Amino acid sequence: MLKQLKALFISTLFFALSACGLQFQHGGLIPPALQTLTLESSDPYSEMAIVLSKQLQLNNVKLVDAQHNVPVLRLNKISTSDKVASIFKHGREAEKMLFLEVDASVRLPNNRVFPISAKVNRTFFDNSRAALAKSAEKDVIWHDMREQAARQLITKMVALQHQVQHQ
Repeated sequence: MLKQLKALFISTLFFALSACGLQFQHGGLIPPALQTLTLESSDPYSEMAIVLSKQLQLNNVKLVDAQHNVPVLRLNKISTSDKVASIFKHGREAEKMLFLEVDASVRLPNNRVFPISAKVNRTFFDNSRAALAKSAEKDVIWHDMREQAARQLITKMVALQHQVQHQ
């Protein structure tokens, strides 16, 4: 009886939400003035530029070529580093801290520039006995870190809403 009530409640909730037109949307918080951007980078084919471009598009930001009256999101500096966090008894590296720092800026059509940045770090257990698997795992972690940094930059763009409205 409890399972039937639970199933009935869940299905009723589902139909009620779908009937009222509730939709989960990305990009609802991005200021209208920043919903059309030009993305600039010294290397437009870098992994960070590609990930940021995809994240912007997921948030309904239209990316266009450079134009006079369109805000510009510029990737100024991307730096990666790692540091040894712990070692095995034998003196080999056991764990590393991976660091990603991204400095960017948003330039509005009135030439006001707002710097934004993102910092992401993760730990990585480095086992030299499984070097190939760990290398692939490390690549996945770096990709996830770039996605997280891109989301942080977009969140900071949302925080610029007050300044953008008073341009």
